[in-house]
Amino acid sequence: MKHGIKVRRLGRSFTHKRSMLRNMVSSLIEHQRIETTVPRAKELRRLAEQVVTHAKEGGPRGYVKAAAVVRGEGNVHRLMTEMADRYKERAGGYTRILRTRIRESDNAPMCYIEYIDREGELRDSRPPKVFAVASSRTAASMAFEGAMAERLSAKKKQAATYVEE
Repeated sequence: MKHGIKVRRLGRSFTHKRSMLRNMVSSLIEHQRIETTVPRAKELRRLAEQVVTHAKEGGPRGYVKAAAVVRGEGNVHRLMTEMADRYKERAGGYTRILRTRIRESDNAPMCYIEYIDREGELRDSRPPKVFAVASSRTAASMAFEGAMAERLSAKKKQAATYVEE
C-alpha cells in the first residue's frame, strides 16, 4: 500500500525533478504564464505558491528562502518587489491551472499555469476573501447552547415532578 505519498515522481529522480521544478518556477515568474502537462503543473503550483509566501515574508530570511529556489537575480528581484506587493492582501491561491488541450504526440493533457491578479490573464480572478476576526461565540454556537439549555431545563422539570410525587 502506498499511504501518505503526497508528491508525484514525474518519472524522474529526486534531483532531476527538483531541478526541473526550479527551472519551471523561474520561467513562471519571468513570463507569468507557461504551458505544461497537468501533473507537472500540479507539482509546480506547490512550489510557486511557497515561493510567493516566502517573498511576502520579506526581510533577509524570505529573500534567502526564495533565492534558494528561483534561478536568476532578476526573477528573485521581481518576486520580492512586484509580486510580493501584488499578493500582500491574498492569503493563498496565487496560481491558476487552466486545462487547454491534449498533446498530439503522446496524448498528454496540457494546461496553462499562471499567476492571478495581473495584466493579460486568461480569466479574471475573484477578489481575495476578507476574514473578519470572529468572536468565540458564533450564531450557530449560541443556538446550540440555547437548545441544550432548553433540554436541560426540561429534564430538570421532569425530575422535579417525579420528586414531588
